[in-house]
Amino acid sequence: MLRKSLAYSVLFSAIAATCQGEDWPGWMGKNRDSVVTETGYLKTIPQSGLMTEWRVPIHGGYAGPAVAAGRVFVTDYLTKSGANTNNPGGRDKLEGTERILCLDEKTGKPIWEQKYDRSYNISYATGPRATPTVDGELVYTLGAEGDLMCMSVKDGTIVWSKSLPTVYKSETPLWGHSAHPLIYGDLLYTLAGGEGSVVVALDKKTGAEKWRSLSSSEIGYCAPSIIEVGEKKQKQLLVWTADALNGLDLQTGKPFWSKPLKPSYAMSIAVPRTIGNKLFASGIGEVGAMFEIGADGKSAKQLWRGEPKTALYSSNAPAIADGNTIYGSDCGSGQFIAFNAADGTRLWETYKLTSGGTRRASHGTAFLVRNEDRYFLFTETGDLVIAELSPKEFKELGRAHVIEPTSDAFGRPVVWTHPAFANKHMFVRNDKQIISVNLSAEK
Repeated sequence: MLRKSLAYSVLFSAIAATCQGEDWPGWMGKNRDSVVTETGYLKTIPQSGLMTEWRVPIHGGYAGPAVAAGRVFVTDYLTKSGANTNNPGGRDKLEGTERILCLDEKTGKPIWEQKYDRSYNISYATGPRATPTVDGELVYTLGAEGDLMCMSVKDGTIVWSKSLPTVYKSETPLWGHSAHPLIYGDLLYTLAGGEGSVVVALDKKTGAEKWRSLSSSEIGYCAPSIIEVGEKKQKQLLVWTADALNGLDLQTGKPFWSKPLKPSYAMSIAVPRTIGNKLFASGIGEVGAMFEIGADGKSAKQLWRGEPKTALYSSNAPAIADGNTIYGSDCGSGQFIAFNAADGTRLWETYKLTSGGTRRASHGTAFLVRNEDRYFLFTETGDLVIAELSPKEFKELGRAHVIEPTSDAFGRPVVWTHPAFANKHMFVRNDKQIISVNLSAEK
């Protein structure tokens, strides 16, 4: 009888694990790898289209939502005065309020709100850029002008906060603070700025500084990430500043290695991708390269550097590696491209995904998320595309228009925000609303 009970217990545990949903607690998902492991998502777009389960009005922002503990967290900006011109070369001065909203995942019903007055003096001053980061009972947000906050998931009570420009005596980047904070163990890693403090590690529960590291001409916009390198799969903190790629000790901030890689306009944005001990990073100005981290994890060498009509040069959306092929949106042309990671040779390229046709579209953007044998791709035109990607072809399995592009870039309407994929739903926002779209294969 005992053996039978144990057998049933194991069986029920397995069933529960299979049925359990998957949250999206921060930038690029639970593992920050743009992969959703939960099963039961749609394989294609049905003829009847997709069902939007709820819509909630919000204000401006590029920050994608986070989903955890049955709640959706998103930030926005309510402009009170001033004009946002979306001038890529100049700052706009606005007065308004930055907000953190907590909504019920099932209904969209507001649960709590935090807000504070905030002056903006940035380019593309629509609103916050960084996706909230949820860690257990705490949620962390980073505003466009560097307001870093830690709040209670339950009721939004502020646990601690600090202004990064004030503490580290730094200027807000031209396009605002955009590097999504990272939690690992007891530490929060964030780009701060200032001399010797491009990246800082803080106690996640108190905000107390544990270490600071690196100097650079500018901090850039790329979120810190964790990579595993070397023969012993050593974990390192990867920080791409405006000037260089850097591998740091997670506990001390001591640099293990550094390699120059300087995109135009200080636009280190897209998180680099790893393939084993290899690391690909790229940005605007056809600046991109493949590096190999040494067996001891303390050195790096360049294997090849991209040239015109090779590799791809990312901007708003990170590329993604699948085997020895890398896929992503090219900043210059706006094409969606596949290339061979071994040497950068392009395998195919298309405008169909990013701009919906054949035209060139600077900074053409599509955010990629892999689920089982297919990809969910959210385009700047507000479409969700399900596709199979391979070294041979881009095969579209279905497309549905889910939300309007309410922002402007280079004279065309865009929605430049990364969706969240959680519990067989997609959560995505523009500058007017956030929506929940049912992607379950079981209706």
